[in-house]
Amino acid sequence: MTFIDTHTHLYREYYPENFEEVVQRAIDADVTQMILGCVNSETPAQINDAVSHFPDNMFALVGLHPEDTKENFEEELAALEPHIEDRNVIGIGEIGLDYYWDRTYEKQQQDVFYRQLCWARDRQMPLSLHIRNAYPDAIQILQRFKPGELSGVMHCFSGGIQEAEWAVNRGFAIGVGGVVTFKNSKLQELLPKIGLEHIVLETDAPYMAPVPHRGKTNESSYIPIIAQKLAEIFQVSLSDVADQTTANARRIFTKLPE
Repeated sequence: MTFIDTHTHLYREYYPENFEEVVQRAIDADVTQMILGCVNSETPAQINDAVSHFPDNMFALVGLHPEDTKENFEEELAALEPHIEDRNVIGIGEIGLDYYWDRTYEKQQQDVFYRQLCWARDRQMPLSLHIRNAYPDAIQILQRFKPGELSGVMHCFSGGIQEAEWAVNRGFAIGVGGVVTFKNSKLQELLPKIGLEHIVLETDAPYMAPVPHRGKTNESSYIPIIAQKLAEIFQVSLSDVADQTTANARRIFTKLPE
């Protein structure tokens, strides 16, 4: 049984005292591959450090997070784009739109989002999309591309059934993390309407830890907890969830080794 954490921030900055131990716990829990999200121009150095210690288990994304999109976004993009060629980079992310906390740089977010989508299209690389309180604008920008030009994951999906159906019809998977284990999570009703064949697992560690670790530091070793919740929702075995979500992740992130 093998799991893939399709979105984690498992680098030393967040685990300064026990980084190697945390990664090894994930591997011991059969989470053998972890994809590291990027948020700004300082992240690639941290990701490269992680990859250098666990080259068979850690894989990288490159991207400017919407919340990190400020007045210096041109400099950030210029610094990030060359890292697409870094070792173990397998996609673009996490990128998108986030209007939850602050809409000061809304127009800049939209411009940065579109430009990074072009990075992905031109290089035929999958995406990890961060969309929060901004699905109408995000979908409008994504629709500027032809069907089949983009693929990837709706990371930490927080939309409704219409957004989910639009996403899977355009070739995107739904990223499911610890939120699905929360008592009142709407995902528990939504996911059966989408189907396990369109779902990938993620933690977003160190954030969003699943029950029973809610409120504590998250880590990739908790992926089986999320998978077990999906097994209950879909009334299948844990190994079925592992097999299907791993296959889904490999279908999207084609540079992941077998």
